[in-house]
Amino acid sequence: MAGATGVVTDDTFATEVLKSDKPVLVDFWAEWCGPCKMVAPVLEEIAKEHGEKLRIVKLNIDDNPQVAREYQIMSIPTMAVFVNGEVDRTIVGAKPKAALLRDLAAYV
Repeated sequence: MAGATGVVTDDTFATEVLKSDKPVLVDFWAEWCGPCKMVAPVLEEIAKEHGEKLRIVKLNIDDNPQVAREYQIMSIPTMAVFVNGEVDRTIVGAKPKAALLRDLAAYV
């Protein structure tokens, strides 16, 4: 999982995401989720290309149920963009890179 994307947990979420000074995309995922595994390399590419404007982190919902429950994550992959501690945009489901970049255009 090492690379341009970071990892957050229930314990680090507030500091790493809610108090971030730039937009943060949180990828809510799980080890058993096929579509999550498909979108992971795409998010890694986007993080490498646009990391100075948008931080991308992953949160495993099985290991960190508190945050997933708090934000009512019902299906995965769900990607939520947080700006100034609030959800600014939610993207549900695996999408190709071009579609994700269109969804993220305001942040990159």
